[in-house]
Amino acid sequence: MSCSQCHPAPYYTDNLAHDLQVERFYDGRAEGLIKTFTLRWIKDFPPYMHDGRCLTLEDTVEFFNLIQGLKLTAQQKKDLVAFMRAL
Repeated sequence: MSCSQCHPAPYYTDNLAHDLQVERFYDGRAEGLIKTFTLRWIKDFPPYMHDGRCLTLEDTVEFFNLIQGLKLTAQQKKDLVAFMRAL
């Protein structure tokens, strides 16, 4: 799954709810559906995720890199953070 599947341009949201299945990385209870937030102005509204678990954009990119097994390189992560800061 790519970022753009839930965060497509031009609004960088699909306005849908998704089950991210991230509970295995937190407290073990199922969280269910989570609304896709827009990435526009994302740099201005930390912390990130629906529950504030990621304090920085770098943390957020690494979080999704791990849970989705993206295998992003250090440069790709840096580029993705720079892109989000430009939105």
